[in-house]
Amino acid sequence: MFKLCSLNLNGIRSATSKGLPDWLARTRPDCICVQEVKAQAADIKGRFESLAGLRGHFHLAQKKGYSGVGIYTHLEPSEVIVGFGSTEFDAEGRWVELRFDTPRSRHSIISCYFPSGSSGEERQQAKFRFLAQIYPHLMRVKAEREFILCGDINIAHREIDLKNWKSNQKNSGFLPQERDWMSRLLGAGELVDVYRQLEPEATDSCYTWWSQRGQAYAKNVGWRLDYHLATHGLAAGARSVSIDKTEKFSDHAPITVEYDWNP
Repeated sequence: MFKLCSLNLNGIRSATSKGLPDWLARTRPDCICVQEVKAQAADIKGRFESLAGLRGHFHLAQKKGYSGVGIYTHLEPSEVIVGFGSTEFDAEGRWVELRFDTPRSRHSIISCYFPSGSSGEERQQAKFRFLAQIYPHLMRVKAEREFILCGDINIAHREIDLKNWKSNQKNSGFLPQERDWMSRLLGAGELVDVYRQLEPEATDSCYTWWSQRGQAYAKNVGWRLDYHLATHGLAAGARSVSIDKTEKFSDHAPITVEYDWNP
């Protein structure tokens, strides 16, 4: 079994100070995709190149203390792809892809961090531009290889994916245009929401993010923003999923899926 985890760190320095390396050593994933690293190359060097024996590969933002994604794994990729070809969004550090290719198969693991639009209309419009650009890129990748994309998508797809859906219909993360984009990706785009494949009706247990206001975490007033999105070939091998709310490395919880897959 291949154990694959995804976690928005809300800062790698913060998350590691809260016990992330010990958790990784204890749970022993084969790979963890991380988002919101919030570090520069100089910050990574000598401190975060590896965690719990897993080697990191990164796409870091040009802006200090912002965004950034990574993948830690004990596997040796055949190729590392940094960025997805967007002048605007590659500067923000939002895509790193590890390829595991052989003469007979092509597989990728991707860590991706979708923009949030919650800070205002300017960033919401940037989020819409990102969605417009990332969709055709995902379709190009899917045409060439099997992949699993792990990431903070910053969209709750359905009403069961957040606690207070009625009051959030005009808020970023649950806007009709964002939800329609997800429906298109999972419909005509033919990608699989692995969590929902395994847990089609889960509600309160599905949340991966909680606001840091109003005791949202304690009251479990959450959103499902963190996903494993996979091509059908790899999604078919998904056997179990867990969201670990017992640890609090950031405002997100790690989501782990075990796949019947041997890269």
